[in-house]
Amino acid sequence: MIIKSFLKWSETAKTGDRVKAAAALARAYALGHMDQSDRQAAEAALALLLEDPSPKVRLALAEGLATVGHAPRGIMLGLANDQIEVAGRVIALSPVLADNDLIEIVASGRPALQQFVAFRRPLSVPVTAALAEVGEAQAVADMLDNSHVAIARISLRRIAERFGDDSEIRARLFGRSDLPCDVRQALVERLGAALAGSDFVRSAIGGSRGRKVTEEACMNATLRMAETVYADEIPALVEHLRMSGRLTPAFLIHALCAGNVDFFASAVVSLSGMSDSRVRGILVDGRETAMRALYRAIGLGGDLAPVFVSATLIWRAASRSQSSIDTGRVTRELIQRHASDAERQPAVGELLRLVETLHFNWHRQASRDYAHALAAEAA
Repeated sequence: MIIKSFLKWSETAKTGDRVKAAAALARAYALGHMDQSDRQAAEAALALLLEDPSPKVRLALAEGLATVGHAPRGIMLGLANDQIEVAGRVIALSPVLADNDLIEIVASGRPALQQFVAFRRPLSVPVTAALAEVGEAQAVADMLDNSHVAIARISLRRIAERFGDDSEIRARLFGRSDLPCDVRQALVERLGAALAGSDFVRSAIGGSRGRKVTEEACMNATLRMAETVYADEIPALVEHLRMSGRLTPAFLIHALCAGNVDFFASAVVSLSGMSDSRVRGILVDGRETAMRALYRAIGLGGDLAPVFVSATLIWRAASRSQSSIDTGRVTRELIQRHASDAERQPAVGELLRLVETLHFNWHRQASRDYAHALAAEAA
């Protein structure tokens, strides 16, 4: 009887009166002080208001029920599929919507609705995975800004694959402490490519020079990353670099001279197919013949293998005489030992020029650190 009266009244009531009725009914339902029959009647009235032709009426329902945990699921799903002004509040706030509902909203491809999903607190791994896979750029950026979300590493990797060229998303990914190291390195490469291709870099230092500078910067960034990455992430970073063709002799000699033996050993394991214990045994205690055979096994020619043997021996001596590796000493001794070879063998000469660059960079950094230390003491 109440529903019949309500239906008859709603056919002739003005929009403003229907909005007030919807808001009052939503508030009453949210309070929950109803018996079974009153609740059924209220839900029937809500269903009628859900079909109201005025979006203002439906918005009043959404505002009144958005945060209500016991709101009728059918009503909330209807509001979530309404126009953006109505749906947004429900999608962003309603605890009634399950992960499957949110995933369907993301899959619909409506950017604004995807953004409302990204604003939710909390947001589960399955929903963030859906956003990572099919979300538009702004929705993904909003999700990365949301501190109440759980994002799986595989989803971070997918975001990097899809939006690695988007500077804003790339910056957000760089700022995450849980970003896998191989993904971080891939983003470094994407950033380097973007810088090398920018009009500013091309006009300032030229196209070919710009590419060389950015490539060196990317390599240095990756080397620093390899020095700070957690041990359990090293194999993933090594494999990523191997698959992308980045485990070059230049990169390996830089890692070895810097004393990053864990990364270097892992790279040699990946390239040679030998066991980790075997490789580390050769590097730490192996004879020169064993080292030379190991380096040839990873593809180093007869001219470059002796350079790596020398670098290994210098690193051994340095590691046994001091607690930390002096990169300047290692590079300086390596250049001195093979200066004559560099004149006769172009490949060795090119490799040693890169080692010399490493030495200069190390010396500049040491000077900066020393200057900063003096300034700190003076302060």
